[in-house]
This record gives sequence, structure tokens and C-alpha cells, in this order.
Amino acid sequence: MASTNARSGELSAPRWLDREAIVAKPGFNRWMVPPAALCIHLCIGMAYGFSVFWKPLQSVLLGADGNPIPECSAGAVTFGEKAAGTLRALFATDCNWSQFDLGWMYTFFFVLLGVSAAIWGGWLERAGPRKAGLVATVCWCGGLLISAFGVYSHQLWLMWLGSGIIGGIGLGLGYISPVSTLIKWFPDRRGMATGMAIMGFGGGAMIGSPLATFLMDNIFKTATDPGVWQTFVALAAIYAVFMLIGSFRYRLPPPGWKPEGWTPPASNGKAMITNNHVHLDDAHKTSAFWLLWLVLCMNVSAGIGIIGAASPMLQETFGGALAGAPEIGYAELKQNAALAASAAAVGAGFVGIISLFNIFGRFAWATSSDYLGRKTTYFIFFVLGAGLYLLAASSADWKLLGLFVACFCIIASMYGGGFATIPAYLADIFGTQFVGAIHGRLLTAWSTAGILGPVIVNYLHDTRAAEGIPPDQLYGQIFYILAGLLVIGFIANLLVRPVDPKWHMKEAEIAAEQAKLKSAAGPDVSGSYGIGKGGLDTPAILFWSLVGVPLAWGVWQTLEKALVFFQ
Repeated sequence: MASTNARSGELSAPRWLDREAIVAKPGFNRWMVPPAALCIHLCIGMAYGFSVFWKPLQSVLLGADGNPIPECSAGAVTFGEKAAGTLRALFATDCNWSQFDLGWMYTFFFVLLGVSAAIWGGWLERAGPRKAGLVATVCWCGGLLISAFGVYSHQLWLMWLGSGIIGGIGLGLGYISPVSTLIKWFPDRRGMATGMAIMGFGGGAMIGSPLATFLMDNIFKTATDPGVWQTFVALAAIYAVFMLIGSFRYRLPPPGWKPEGWTPPASNGKAMITNNHVHLDDAHKTSAFWLLWLVLCMNVSAGIGIIGAASPMLQETFGGALAGAPEIGYAELKQNAALAASAAAVGAGFVGIISLFNIFGRFAWATSSDYLGRKTTYFIFFVLGAGLYLLAASSADWKLLGLFVACFCIIASMYGGGFATIPAYLADIFGTQFVGAIHGRLLTAWSTAGILGPVIVNYLHDTRAAEGIPPDQLYGQIFYILAGLLVIGFIANLLVRPVDPKWHMKEAEIAAEQAKLKSAAGPDVSGSYGIGKGGLDTPAILFWSLVGVPLAWGVWQTLEKALVFFQ
């Protein structure tokens, strides 16, 4: 039931959505919180897998002869011509969409993710994760329904608006909704806690992509309809159920709660873990914030572009060697349909392998950062990453396929590990009071990198190819530039220092922020008072199974594709 605000006379949100309504009571098990976060992250992580819709959407409209009619940008060569074709495609119903037209949705996804997280991160801290999770559910699933209508009516602008813009806002809120909560529940294992959730975002495509393919090919596809809009509707319904479960299972620890028997570490220069808090309004005024912004931007920029081009990169670099014909280069390979199909299958397997390393690297690196320290972990990312890019350039020249693949598996793991480690790094530097909102603002670095990384890789690839450079030599220079980005990140990480005490919140400010939660928790907030105990008891195991079974299925589907690489 809605309540009335006595001061303004306005209706406030229902009480059961308020932050104060989800403070944990005695007997609550903190291991119920990570699967709640995974319920949301595994759904919104499908943003990574939207490319499964590109090919079916490029042939939605059929001519009288039963073949797809031309694309709106048919015949376009230059960027300007393609852009003009895209503008026509936004509203046209007499031509098909191109991959260039559809690919803009990726840009909307990750730009809006960072922007929305930055804009509404402060609101999330005030409103709590349940309310934020519900808004994320409405935006993400509602965006899918709008996109479904866009496909049904063949209006590209509705797809951009639905999944790209509205869905992108849902991505931002859903991505950061559990971060602050998990860090507060696991002060003893900050990296592990955020690694579990953010691993789910990386794993969302492993579940969503094969599920969407199955729905299109086996349930909804007909001779005249690829079944995309129906698949969007089905995914919206499935995701709504999981995201609602996750949102309503969120709980907050009472202020002052800590795991039984755990003592907070003393602040020290080595691990740079503070027991103080920096207000959201002050975090961006510190040098540490902008240095960490640069750290994340460089780490993501160096990985996102090359991972997005993984399959064609492997095929161009190794050509016929992928199909058992090492004497054949990529140009000749394209002329042989059978060998080209074989090489493409190996390329898809390569994508599967690095996807697995990307996903499990999120958990492994973030967990190891609890022992190594966040700053040391990023030093490893930058030093090892730069070295691996140089080694990859040499292994491409030497035609050492195994070494080349190994380099990018480790690079992919550190790309994912960077995402999962940064929330714990922020909590170490700025404290936990506003870490979710600070993380939201820092994610603008991801939005920037989502443009910078692909532009560097794709622009250099196309210009070098236009200069007549052989396909197997296209990427060497690109690898050196990406290594240079990691050197910049190394320097930024080197300069990170504990925040000046002048930015620390006063005890009175912290008490004011926590007053409502203390009132909801009750008078006794000392120790654990029965909260956080139980480990993986029966209810926790059942809840973990709800997310673990789909994740295991997605891993198996990816492994099946990856096994082609070894055949």
C-alpha cells in the first residue's frame, strides 16, 4: 500500500520497495545474496549475445521470389553512404537492415550502461537494490518487448529505442544494483563477492545466445518468418521472472554488521584499504577517482576491440592452417568454400574459448585480489597484458597457433578480471558507504572504452588492408598500440594513492546516512547476531541451483563450440 509524504502530500513508493524494508533480520544467510545478483546479471548479460539476431534480422523481408530484398544501404561503400542508408533504414519498411544498422545497438548498450549508472547511481544508494532491480527489470524486459514490436512492424528506430536506449538504462541499473550490497555483505571477501556477480554478466550471453538460437530455429521459425520478434517476447518473459526473483531476494546488512569472528584490517599503505568513507559528491574531486577511471578505461580499451574481432583475426592471421592446409593464405582460403567453412568453425571455437576465459577470469582474478591486493592485481594485468600482446605479435609472425591462442586466453581473462576487481578497488579507496554510486560514475570509463577500443582495432585493420598489407600481417601494429594503452594504465595505477583524509566523511555524516537503516534493524546491531551464518545450507543450495543449472548449461554449450578448435 502506498503511503503519503506528510511534508509534501505526495504519494511515496510502496513501503515494501524501500531500502529500509529489506534490512536483514536475525537468521538471514548472506550466501543468499550472490545468487540474487546472478539472477539479474545473467539476464542483462545477454547484451553481449545480441549478435545472434543480426543474420536473421538482415533477411526479414522477402521478395516475390522468396529471397531477401536488398538492404537499405545496398551499394554503399563509404562511411557517409552507409550512414545515409542507416538513416533511411530507421523508418523504411521496403528494405532490409544491414549489420552496420543493427550494430549500433551495441554502442547504445554500453554507452547507456555507463551513462545511466553514473546518473542514477546516487539514487540507487538512497533507494536500495530492490527498487533499482525492479526498475532495471522494467527497462530491460520492457525494452525487449518494444524491440519485438519494432521487428514485427519493421521499424529499426523502435529497436534502437527499446533494447538500445531503454534496455541500456536497464543494463546500467542492473549492473550496479548488487555491487554495494555484496561488498557490504562480504567485507572479508570483497573481490570474490563482486567477482561472482560480474561473472554472471559475462556469462549471460553463454545462456542467452544458445537459448535464443533454439527458440528461433526450433520453436518460432517459419518459411517466411525467422521468429525473432517472438523470441524477444519469450526472452522478456523468462528474464522478467528471474530478475523479479533476484530483486525481491536482495537484503541489506544492518549498519555496523560484520561477519562473526572477522576483524577489519587496519588501514595500511600496502593494501590501501581504508576504514573511512568518501561521499559520492566528493569522490570525483580526488585524483584517485580519475586515476582509477583511466585504469579501467585502458584495461577495457585494450581488450574489448580485439575480443570483438577474435574470429576474423584468427582466420586472417593463420589462414589455411586452421583447416589443415598451412600452405594456403587467407585470400586463397576464401576461394575454397569447404576450407573456409572449416576455418570459420575453428574461429568460432576460438571465440568460445576466450569467452570462457573472460567469464571465469572475472571470478578467479577478483578472488585472488583479496589476497594479492587490488593495486598488485592491476599491475599484473598491465605488465603481463602488454607482454602478451608483444608475444602475440611475434607468435603471429612465427605462425605458432597454440602460443597465439594462449596469449589471448590470458588477455581475455584479465579483461574480465578488470571489470570484477574494480568495485573492490573502489571500496578499498573510498569506503563502502557510496561505493555503488561511485562505481556507477566510474563506468563512464567503460562507455568511453567501448568506443575507443573498437575504433582503434577496426580503423587500423581497414586502413592497413586498404594499403595492401597481407591479411596475416594486419594485426601486428594493432597489438603494439594496444600494449601501449596498457602501459598508460600501468602508470595510472602506479600513481594511485590513498585518499587525502580531508575527503573522509565525518562520523556525524555517516550516522545521518545510516540512521534509517539502524532504525529498521533494531537496537542491537553489534556482531553478527545470527546474520550471515549457515553457509551453503539447504535454502542457499536451492537458490544457487536456480542460477547454477542455467549457467552450467551455457558453459556446456560454449564448450561444445570450443571443442571444434581442438579437432
